[in-house]
Amino acid sequence: MIPASAEHRFTLVVNDPAALRVFLTPPIEINAGRAFVAGLLDCEGNIEALIDMLYRRVHEASKRDLAPIIGLITQLPKSTALQKNGEAHLRGRIHSLARDRDAIGFHYDHPVEFYGSFLDPQMVYSCAYYDDGVTTLAQAQTAKMDHLLRKLRLKPGDRLLDIGCGWGALVIRAVQRFGARAVGVTLSRVQQAEGERRIRELGLRDSATVKLCDYRELTAQEPFDKIVSVGMFEHVGREKLPEYFGAAFAMLRPGGLFANHGIADQSPGRRGGKIGGFVERFVFPDGELVAFSDALGIAERVGFEVRDVENLREHYARTLREWVLNLERNRTEAIQAAGERTYRVWRLYMAGSAQGFASGRLGIFQALLAKPDGRGRVDVPATRRDLYR
Repeated sequence: MIPASAEHRFTLVVNDPAALRVFLTPPIEINAGRAFVAGLLDCEGNIEALIDMLYRRVHEASKRDLAPIIGLITQLPKSTALQKNGEAHLRGRIHSLARDRDAIGFHYDHPVEFYGSFLDPQMVYSCAYYDDGVTTLAQAQTAKMDHLLRKLRLKPGDRLLDIGCGWGALVIRAVQRFGARAVGVTLSRVQQAEGERRIRELGLRDSATVKLCDYRELTAQEPFDKIVSVGMFEHVGREKLPEYFGAAFAMLRPGGLFANHGIADQSPGRRGGKIGGFVERFVFPDGELVAFSDALGIAERVGFEVRDVENLREHYARTLREWVLNLERNRTEAIQAAGERTYRVWRLYMAGSAQGFASGRLGIFQALLAKPDGRGRVDVPATRRDLYR
């Protein structure tokens, strides 16, 4: 059982009377976020608890409940401090190669020192895995990488492709711990430079590399034995999922395995779509979530066989809570690296994401997909026992 946050107390601080007008003006999620980012509002204590309370009050309230509040808005002072700077405004066709580069750069090209203020030393920016005996974030991130690579039954000499490899942590782990030959791809120049620096520093250039390219531009001299994608799936977009799974299928040798780790929409009555709201404008432009059952259907239609599915949403809630605590502890360093505004955006975004996973609106799935060879064979044993030895 993964424990909830122990401390739920918070104080909402109003730094400007005009904040209340901004805060209560629909769309409330976006405008409340703008007020927080601008410093009109602040939170002392558990910011996730504040978000949870606001989410429930707004979404559970009827129009009759909200009418008196909306009527008061026009009587509140207007803000002269609020500006809409820093929000994403991308150009071009959505999910084209050029626009995807801009979207990834918007999110990932902050200084390495900013991410270092809340991530573990390996710089793993995805859901950790709190296995039995795991007590620290760093241990949980190593456990997550090993859990995924064991699912792939990765062995010495295997050629591994990591789609959306971040700063190269999983590429490095695959080489050091499992003896694989690994290639990672990212659209972030900052990530690629840092990943290559770490690979050189560890003396792994003969077995590992991080390339700056889109997975759609990758041309393999020979098929990969295993493919993994962690935290990149939500950037693809529903319309591009056939191309995404099709590209992975084409680059994988017959009998090989693909592990896809990504966020899915679990909110009642929804079947996914653009992330929207505060996160779309300030954090993940062009991000899209789908129901995971829909994604698996697309994977099957391009030829994959589904061999294993695991939902780790409680693990992601805990991971995000640890990131928020780290960010708050290292506030000075984070602001020095990326500025006050970025600190505020990420504190709010990560706390809100933790609330989404804890409440069950969001899921984080690991799917193991196989490409059967001509005789129907795949590289998986008869049971899962080997995963937990």
